[in-house]
Parts: sequence; structure tokens; C-alpha cells
Amino acid sequence: MQQVRAVVSAELDAVNAVIIEQLRSDVDMVENVGQYIVDAGGKRLRPVLVLLSAAALGAISDTQIRFAAVVEFIHTATLLHDDVVDVSELRRGRPTANSAFGNAPSVLVGDFLYTRAFQLMVALGNHDVLKMMADTTNTIAAGEVLQLIRAGDAATSEEQYYDVIDRKTAALFAAGCEGAALLAGADATKVEQLRVCGRNIGVAFQLVDDLLDYEGDPEVTGKNVGDDLAEGKPTLPLIHVMREGSEAQANLVREAINTKDRERLQEVIQAVRDCGSLDYTRNAALHCRDQALKALDGLPDSPAKDALARLAALSIQRSH
Repeated sequence: MQQVRAVVSAELDAVNAVIIEQLRSDVDMVENVGQYIVDAGGKRLRPVLVLLSAAALGAISDTQIRFAAVVEFIHTATLLHDDVVDVSELRRGRPTANSAFGNAPSVLVGDFLYTRAFQLMVALGNHDVLKMMADTTNTIAAGEVLQLIRAGDAATSEEQYYDVIDRKTAALFAAGCEGAALLAGADATKVEQLRVCGRNIGVAFQLVDDLLDYEGDPEVTGKNVGDDLAEGKPTLPLIHVMREGSEAQANLVREAINTKDRERLQEVIQAVRDCGSLDYTRNAALHCRDQALKALDGLPDSPAKDALARLAALSIQRSH
């Protein structure tokens, strides 16, 4: 990842400067919670995608740097809200903002970040980007509601699972790449290529995230194994067990989802291993990686294009 970031390191520093600048407020709580989130670090994966997409089409403009900050603000706002909804206590190896400050400040600062993102977008002066991001933000919110509705629902199909992750995760990856291309004035073909690349990286990223809930190291991932199970999330490894496993395995997983209980987590982990469900999920992520790489065909060769390809590969190789 360091090699990927190195291609746009100066511009990524500029994005971080915009983030810090735009977190300033005359309300102390906004700055306190906002700074807590910034200090937590994170991969800055979405801003990196924006910058690499911009660089793959030419020089990175100040407008694209500010758009990268917009994307990160929207992502951070969703995390603040998600952790409240999921009653999460740990993210990136330390207490979540809601654990540190309470639910109400987390929700309200999340609202502040959403609105600050739209203030920045209006200032960009590009109607197409503003419309696309308004639609994307609405899609993400709908995806979060769908995930909430389907929590504890063991009857969730694979198609419904993909619908949720496409909306709540992949949509922002796709929008970051598409927005960078729109701001570059790229033709429709290149805009679509980058959108498809971003979307597939986003789906692959979420698939691996769902894998790590059953085989990740909490010391590395920064969150507890089995959190998804405790929230009753019917992720792809579990859906595969219920479809392909024995009756006993399917009933085990079905009950764990319906009751939102990880008491039998070790048995569930054994089931997803024995049924080949982790490999099935990993192969799905590999397919998305290949689709992302295919979408880059036709773009001119450049360090940025190479870094996008490397990022697609890293999306399935990560341990956190």
C-alpha cells in the first residue's frame, strides 16, 4: 500500500490538509470528535482511488484534491453512524467514537461531516459531480437501511447480499473514481471504465472484509472476530453454508443469524471452513479483482494506472 500511496503522496498530504481545515468549527464537540476520527488514521483508500483515477487521466487538479476530501468526509460520516447502529465498540484497534464520546455526539458530528461534504461539493461548481454524489449518498443510506432490515434474516439470498454491499460499500468507491474522471473532463468511455474499476474494487474489498470476520486476527484487523455474526449480518460465507452445507451446518448458521448470537462462533467458523465457504467468498473477490483490472484496459500506461492495478490486487490480499 505504501508503494500505491507513493504515486500520489504529495496530493494525499494536500487532501489531509483540506480535511483538517474543513473540520474547524466554533463548536468544540465537532472538532473533538472530528479530530479523534482523523487521529485514528485509516487507509484513506477512497481518496487514494480518487487521486489515482485523476492521475491516470493526466495531472491532479486542486479541484480533484478537494473532491477526494469530500469522499473521505462522506465515508467517515457513514462510519460514525454505522458504529452507533451496530453498537460497535472497537474500530482500527481503539474505541469507536460512540464509545469515547457517546451515541448522540457521534450521530450529530456525522451529520456535520455529511453537510460539510456537500458544502465542499457546491464550491467545486460542477453540477454533474454534485448530482452524482447526491445520488450516491442516497444510495449508501438506502443500503444501510437494507442491511439493518436484513440483520437477523437468515433467508437473505446471495443476490440480496450483493445488492446491499453494492449500495453501502461499492457505490462510494465507484463514485470516487467517476467523480475524478468527470472533473478531468474525460470522455464517457473513460468515465465508465473508472467507475467500473472502482465498483469492483469496492465489492472485492467488502467480500474480504466479510472473510476477515471469520479468519482475521483482531490484533491486525482492529476489531473482534465474529462481530458480523453478533449483529446478525447474513454475509456471503454464511449464505454459502446455508445453501451448500449439511442440514446440521445450515441450521447452526441459520440459528446464529436469527438470534444474533456468537456464542457458538467457533462452530460457525468450523462450518464455513468445512463447507469451502471462505474459498467461495475469496474466489468471488478474485473475480471482482479481475473485472477491475479489465476495466483499466484502454487507459494510457502510467504509474497511476499501475498503482490502480496494484490496488485492485491489494484489495484481496489484505489482512485488515
